[in-house]
Amino acid sequence: MTLKWWAVVVATVSVTSCVTANMVISAVEGEQLPLVVNVFAATTAGTAVVLAVLAELHERLNDRVSALTEFLVARLNEIEAHTGDRNTGFVEGYLLSNSQDAAVVPFGRRGRGAAER
Repeated sequence: MTLKWWAVVVATVSVTSCVTANMVISAVEGEQLPLVVNVFAATTAGTAVVLAVLAELHERLNDRVSALTEFLVARLNEIEAHTGDRNTGFVEGYLLSNSQDAAVVPFGRRGRGAAER
């Protein structure tokens, strides 16, 4: 059970027990429960309701962030797939239009310091 539903259960039990106790005491003795008990029950129910609302808002926000993340990942993958093709064609076309071949650098010793060692 999630936090939201536990908070709803606590609020329901708190309000139901307070109302039931007040009705029973009123029917039997003609009085009410002490004010402290009623205030405690109302505070517990109010806090549980606020907690349930916050838990629902958190769950909705989490769902939206997850959906946004999935959308962004899909979009970035799509952009990456298209960008690689376009850049490759652009570079090859540029090199062909300027008649440039890639410079080949042979492996081996370079400079005077390598020959002396």
